[in-house]
Amino acid sequence: MSEGTMQRRAQRDVGEPPTPSSPWGSAKRLHRVLVGAAVLPAMLIVAGCSSDSGSDDGKGRAADSSASASASASPSPTVRAAVYKDLPDACDVLSKKTLDDLVPEAKSGKESQSEDISTRAGCSWDSLANNGVDGSQFRWLSVSMLRFESDTTRGAGDELAKAYYDKQVKDVQAAEGAKDTKAEPVTDTGDEATAVRYDLKKKEGTFKQQTVVARVENVVLTLDYNGAGLAGDKSPSADDLMKDAKKAAKEAVKTVTESNGGKSSGGAAESGSPSEPASSSAPAPAKD
Repeated sequence: MSEGTMQRRAQRDVGEPPTPSSPWGSAKRLHRVLVGAAVLPAMLIVAGCSSDSGSDDGKGRAADSSASASASASPSPTVRAAVYKDLPDACDVLSKKTLDDLVPEAKSGKESQSEDISTRAGCSWDSLANNGVDGSQFRWLSVSMLRFESDTTRGAGDELAKAYYDKQVKDVQAAEGAKDTKAEPVTDTGDEATAVRYDLKKKEGTFKQQTVVARVENVVLTLDYNGAGLAGDKSPSADDLMKDAKKAAKEAVKTVTESNGGKSSGGAAESGSPSEPASSSAPAPAKD
C-alpha cells in the first residue's frame, strides 16, 4: 500500500463518527444519563413548591370564607326608635280662642319656610291694638317645632331632642340685649319645660319677652310671646304675659302629642312604639 493510500485511509478513520463501542459513544451516553438525573430532582422540587403554594392558597381562602361568614353573622347596630313620627300643622297647634286671647288683632298665622315640615315647622302671629291717643298695644307670638329621628351613628331621637332642648334653654337665657333675665321650670308641659323671661329695649319701646321651651319625647317646641306698649301706652304685665305663654305652650305640646296618636292632659306623652333618623340642625331663632 502506497504512502498516499495510507494517508487517505487514516483521514477517513479520523472523520468517521464514533461507534457505540467507542470511547466517544460511551461518553455521550453517560452525559445524557447525568443530565436526565439532574433534571428529575429539579422537576420534583418545582412540583413540591406548586403543591405547597396550592395548599397555602386553600388555607387562605378558607380563612377568608370563615371571616366573611363571621362578619355576616355579626348583628347590625341598632338604636331605640323615636316615638313621634310627624308634626302637626304649625299654624293649627293653638286654638282660635287662645289666639284671640294672645294676639286679638291677628288675622292669620305666617308659616315658616321648611324643606320638610315633618321634621321642622313654625308659625307666627302679630297684633297691634290701636288705643287712639293712648297709644297701642303690640303682641307677637311664635311657635316653632323640631322633631328628631333616631340614627344609628348619632343616637336615639329623644336623646338628640334632650341635647337640643338643653342648648335651646341656654341660648334663650343668653339672648343679646336681654335685661333682668329669669328662668323657671314649667310643670305639666311635655316631658320637661323651662320658661325664660327678660326685657328687651328697642327704639319703639320696652318689649316684655316670654319664652317657653318644652320637650315631649323626640320633639322640641319653642313658644315665644312678647308685648309692648307703643306710642305712649303703658307696658303690659310680664306676669300676665308669662301666664298666657305657659298656657299656650301646654296646649301646643298637647296638639303635638295627639297628632301622633297619643293622649295627653298636658303632661308627658304616652310612649308609643319607637321610630327612626334626623336632621339635628336647629331652627332659626324667632325675631322679636
